[in-house]
Amino acid sequence: MTQVFTIEPRTGQAFDVAKGRRVTVTDPEGGQVADFYAERLGHPAEFISPGVTIDCNESLRLRVGDVIYSTHYRPLLKVLADDVGEHDLLHPCCRPEMYEFFYANGDGHPSCLDNINSLLAQPQAAITPVNLFMFTEIGIDGAIKVKAPVSRPGDSIVLEALEDLRLVVAACSVSESDCNSGRCTPIQLTIEELPA
Repeated sequence: MTQVFTIEPRTGQAFDVAKGRRVTVTDPEGGQVADFYAERLGHPAEFISPGVTIDCNESLRLRVGDVIYSTHYRPLLKVLADDVGEHDLLHPCCRPEMYEFFYANGDGHPSCLDNINSLLAQPQAAITPVNLFMFTEIGIDGAIKVKAPVSRPGDSIVLEALEDLRLVVAACSVSESDCNSGRCTPIQLTIEELPA
């Protein structure tokens, strides 16, 4: 069985995904970031950790064959295919305080932190997701710069669930910078059984 979902701009959705399912995250219009968060189903205190993922893969980048790990160093997802090759493991979810800090417009601004937390049994004070399709340029001196995503319309990343998971995915709300190419658009998520 294949299920296809559309996450509208500046919103989030939650999905329970069984171990062994294939999850495809697609950028339908190109240039849009998906904040991708996962917790082990039934164990909300164990969740996705970009920091542990960097540690275990020994890389600031995700490549085909790499694994995304939990806070307990447990493999949660494996990258099966990737059209883009640029994803961010550094930045936390956008939040009202971030919008206020950078743009002085935080009051009432939609944010990925609020969109993800509204779907969690145990909301988090701060969340660092895997920012799919987000392009963070890292300079040799350690400086970082968020640039427009290089994802084109229809580009996707395909992941295999290695545990039973609760996924929460938000179509990022930042239109004030190059993060989402200056505009917010939908994200598509497809869940299907892996072929035998």
